[in-house]
Amino acid sequence: MEKQVTITVYGAERICASCVNLPSSKETYEWLQAAITRKYPNQPFTLTYVDIDHPPKNMEHRNFAQKIIEEDIFYPVVLVEDKIIAEGNPRLKKIYEEMEKFGYQAAN
Repeated sequence: MEKQVTITVYGAERICASCVNLPSSKETYEWLQAAITRKYPNQPFTLTYVDIDHPPKNMEHRNFAQKIIEEDIFYPVVLVEDKIIAEGNPRLKKIYEEMEKFGYQAAN
């Protein structure tokens, strides 16, 4: 593994208007944590959840949360190393592909 990857999930308690019948952002965050841990055991990564309605004091998170609200971006929004990988309903395959660019290797 070349670098420990940082994954950020931006979302809200309220369901995105275009994402009816999908899991909540928080449920998606928890699902991603479990799925990525299973796929890449013993390969550390950082996974952070940012509530767009109540972002932390970190200006980078605050600014991106504001962008999601202002531009009506579907959430949850998943970033891998600050690159948007998914909006709305994330696909594991795309997230895995991005992680493998950083040297992560799937468990056999």
